[in-house]
Formats: sequence, C-alpha cells, structure tokens
Amino acid sequence: MTEMQKLYLLVPLAPLFGAIVAGLFGKFIGRSGAHWITIIGVAVSFVASLVIFQDVMAGHTFNGSVYTWLTTGDTRFEIGFLIDKLTVMMMLVVTFVSLMVHIYTVGYMHDDPGYQRFFSYISLFTFSMLMLVMANNFMQLFFGWEAVGLVSYLLIGFWYTRQTAIYANLKAFLVNRVGDFGFLLGIGMVLWQFGTLDYAAVFARAPELAEHTIQLIPGQEWSLMSVICILLFIGAMGKSAQFPLHVWLPDSMEGPTPISALIHAATMVTAGIFMVARMSPLFELSETALSFVMVIGAITALFMGFLGIIQNDIKRVVAYSTLSQLGYMTVALGASAYSVAIFHLMTHAFFKALLFLAAGSVIIGMHHNQDIRHMGGLRKYMPITWITSLIGSLALIGTPFFSGFYSKDSIIEAVGLSHLPGSGFAYFAVVAGVFVTAFYSFRMYFLVFHGKERFDTHGDHGHDHHGHGHGGVPHESPWVVTLPLIMLAIPSVVIGYMAIEPMLFGDYFKGVIHISEAHSAMEELTHEFHGAFAMALHSLMTLPFWLALSGVVVSWYFYMKRPDIPAMMKDRFSLIYIILENKYGFDAFNDWFFAGGVRKLGGVLWRIGDVKIIDGFFVNGTARLIGWSSRMIRYFQSGYIYHYAFAMIIGVFVLVAIFVKN
Repeated sequence: MTEMQKLYLLVPLAPLFGAIVAGLFGKFIGRSGAHWITIIGVAVSFVASLVIFQDVMAGHTFNGSVYTWLTTGDTRFEIGFLIDKLTVMMMLVVTFVSLMVHIYTVGYMHDDPGYQRFFSYISLFTFSMLMLVMANNFMQLFFGWEAVGLVSYLLIGFWYTRQTAIYANLKAFLVNRVGDFGFLLGIGMVLWQFGTLDYAAVFARAPELAEHTIQLIPGQEWSLMSVICILLFIGAMGKSAQFPLHVWLPDSMEGPTPISALIHAATMVTAGIFMVARMSPLFELSETALSFVMVIGAITALFMGFLGIIQNDIKRVVAYSTLSQLGYMTVALGASAYSVAIFHLMTHAFFKALLFLAAGSVIIGMHHNQDIRHMGGLRKYMPITWITSLIGSLALIGTPFFSGFYSKDSIIEAVGLSHLPGSGFAYFAVVAGVFVTAFYSFRMYFLVFHGKERFDTHGDHGHDHHGHGHGGVPHESPWVVTLPLIMLAIPSVVIGYMAIEPMLFGDYFKGVIHISEAHSAMEELTHEFHGAFAMALHSLMTLPFWLALSGVVVSWYFYMKRPDIPAMMKDRFSLIYIILENKYGFDAFNDWFFAGGVRKLGGVLWRIGDVKIIDGFFVNGTARLIGWSSRMIRYFQSGYIYHYAFAMIIGVFVLVAIFVKN
C-alpha cells in the first residue's frame, strides 16, 4: 500500500476514531476530551484531503478496492476508493464545513448534558459522508447512504425528551426509507443487468445497453436506462429532499442548530446531487430520466421558496431556502449541466452553513428564542453575526461577485439553453425563484437585524434547546461561535469568482463527468463566458439581477416602512396564506393517507388475523376442541361395566374394519 493510499484511508478513519472514543469513553475523557479528540480527528481529515487534492491536481487519480467484504458467485462486494477531481472537491467541502461545525458546537452546546454524545454523532456523520463520496462501487455508496440516514435520525432526535423531536426524526427516517427503496431497486437492477457493482465497469458497458428495453409489466416495453436512472434518482429525491419527498427537511429543524448546518445545508442533502453527477454516464443515455429530474427540481425550487415567505421561525426560513436551492441543483442536473450543479453544491455549502450557524448565533444571543417577530435591531448588539449574515444572504440571493451569483446564474443560463421536454417550465421556475429567494431572505434579515427592537428583556423562551433562558439584552456570541462564521464568510464571497473558470469551462471535470453530444447547453455556455469579472458586469443588465434587487427592495418596503401591508395581504389573500401555512397539505395528506392508512390496515389485520384466526381459531379453538372431546369421553367413564364392554367392542370393531380394509 503506497503512502497516498494510507492517506486515503486516514480521511474517513480519523473522524470514525474520534466518534468511537467520544461515544464509548465520553464519561472518562470528559467534555474537553470529547471535543478535542473529535475536532482533531476532523482537522486531520481536512488536512489529508488538502494533500490528496494537490496530488489529484498533479494528475494522480486512484480507483481500486481496499478490502473485499464478500464474494458470491462471480460478484465481489468490495470497499474501494475512487479518488478523482469530483471526489476531492466533495471531501474538501465535507471536511471543512464539518470542522467549522465541530468548533462552533463547543460554544453552542456547552450547557447541554448530551455534549459528548453530540460530538460522537457529528464525527460519525462525517465518517459516513466521506465513505459515501469516496466510494468506487454501488455497495459502498449504499453503505454511506444509509449510514448518513441513520446518523441524521440520531441527530434530529437528539433531544429525545421532546415529542416534536421524536416525531421529526421518525418522519425523516421513514420518508428517507421511501426514497432508499427506489435507490436499492435501482442498484439491484444495475447488478442484474451489468453483473457488477463497480462504477468503472458499469459506465464502460452502459452504452451497449442504451437501447435495451425491459418488461416490468407484461406488454409494456420500458427503456432499461430510464428505469435504472429514475429508480436511482428516487433515492436522491429522498436524501436531497425533492418534491414530494421533501416533507422531512423543515421538520428536521428540531435538532440542534449545528446539525442543521452540517446535515441540511452542506453535506447530507447534497448526497443525492453528488450521486446523480457521479452517474452522469448513465443519465446521459436517458432523456426521459433527465426530463423527470428537471421537472421535479423545478417544482421544488419554486414552490418550496413560496413557503419560506410565511415562516416565522428563523431556522425554518433557512430550511425552506435550502429546499429551494436543492431544487436549483436538481434542475441543473436535468439540463445536463452536472458541473454547474456540483459548483452550486459547493458554493451553497459555504453560504448556507454560514446562514444556519449565524441563525444559531442569533438564537444564543436571544436566549433561545427563535421567532423572528420577537427580534429586530440586533445589528448593534451582535456586529459579527450581523455582517456574516448579510454576506450569507447576499451570496444566497445571487449578488454579483459573491459566490452564489456565479453558480446560480450559470444554472439559469444552462436551463435556458436546454431543449429537453419540461425545460420551459424549469426556466420559468428558476427565474421566478430568484425574486422569491431575495424576498424571504431579506425579510428575515431585516426583521432580525434592523428596525425597532421587539424583544422582551424578561426572557421569551423559544423551543431550541432547554438551556439557559435568562432574558436580558442580546449579546454577541463567544469566539468559538464567531470564528466559524468568519471562516465560512470568506469562501461565501470569493470561492465562486476563483473556481468558476476551471470548474465550469476548464477541464476540471474532464473524464469525470460525461455529457453526450446531444446535450449542448454547457458548450453554448462556454462560448458566452468571457471571464468571471465580465460575467458579473454583464449580469447587471439581466433579468435575474433586477428580480433579486426588486425582491430586496420589496421586502425592505414591506417590513421596514409599511408593516401594515403584509398584515393586510394576509387578510386579503387568506386562502393562499392558509394553503402556504399548511405546506400545500402534504403533511396532512401523508398523515391521513399513509400513516392513517397503515394504522387502519394494521387494525383490520389485528381484528382478522390476530383476534379471529390466531387467537380465535388456533389458540382458543384448540382449547375448545380438547374441552369438547373430553366432555364426550367423560360420558363413557361412568363406572358401569357394560359401558366399558361396549366401548371395547366398538374399539375392536373399528380396528378390525381398518385392518380388513387394508
């Protein structure tokens, strides 16, 4: 094993070691021991990822198995690594954001009794995510996929004494199982048709099978590639919270804020986006699947943004913006602009983690009150949180020169150039989404940091945390909280400007992401691109820029100058408000149809299966049969000799009859 291969192993194993020590020996090593060992573990992982990144940039990629788990027939199930430019970029994002979240947690959770357990979980999450992105085969991908699902369940329900947290983590787990069922079927189809789970072997053979059809329903011919790709994408719909499997993500805000940043902004929800980009050689062979991906993404991008407008919980506003941005990434995947989707994944990871952590900092300053209606004027109390929040919000709405601008505008242009069925609707959705995003982002920003102070100095406790709510004046958070904010604010400003050329128009993803010649959106974009600076200048004359600007201005006018207008609109358009308040009725429908249906079905099975068949027929029926036969036999046990003689004669007669017959 070469030095580099040892380093590959170190990346996922360092956080795993930290998680095991903090989880099993938390009592012995204490609080500081738990945070030091996990932070050092993730820091080692980050530094190793940097070294591997430089090695890959020098042209050294790796694709090989590390360990054979089991062999059945000709199929080998292996743990293996695929280290290429897509992998190293994901490794850097995961380890960097995770490191910032680990440091931030020291300040955020310092009063919590479950301190060591929390560090163990987030470190274990980092290990799972790294195993997912470094996989070179479907089995290991599935292992990482399920492991992040399990850890997110543990983290969302971290405060397990709260009913809402238990409901939320169960919901996240069950909705993800729906997606994972499709994902597992997709992987099963790959193994059935290709006879291997290794990426390279599957991608090499895929063009041969491009024209194959299968009959899942007799008489119905379906394209094999479309079926495989749509099944795999159903997995991504669960993990990356795409409509209609998006319902778990807003509820998952019940977990502590650091995991909202880690799971629901930067890492776990992007696993689906990463997976589709990794599978580009398969998706390019099915236009049906690409259209499906694009339309689902467009619905998510636009309609989840609308829900952000009426939220009053600071974390839920950011959660809906995450849903909307994941929709943007999915639209880019559908337009065959995989590199743009991954580019937006990266820029979004920084500014969305920043926004979540800033929201957490506000929650600390407000003594754990999360309602933005009870904030206002925090700018002078929390200057660092204010300026980093502003940077995050500007990046989110796509302000020119900020990182979010480069990725978001590239998505809009790529969709505009796509000719797939559904691209017209998708283009409308992503353009309209720009105004919506700007409106709700700055609604939150103005209500929290500007205007008159609406907080109650006697302590108005929200529901995040059961820690210290003593009221009083808001205060800036300690340095362990503000340092990660500053460290995340820097890439939120500069990373787009620096990375757009190599990632989208250079050969960064050459040989990693495959685009068929029929899908020319990226090529056309390349002709229009004249450098990052020129792109930002040109955007000042484009529709998305003016939509974003108008969103900010409208929200300023509504919430700073004329707060009576939103109140009036709420009364005037009460029906629309009720629809948004009920999240389009998805939760109610799921509770009534799926949860209620399962409970009813369970009740019917219990009444018929348990009560009537098992208890009634087998258990009680056996007892009744024995009771009845003993009552019959009791008549013969009378003490009269002629009764016994009669019984003996009948017995002999029966025996003779049986033997003579044979």
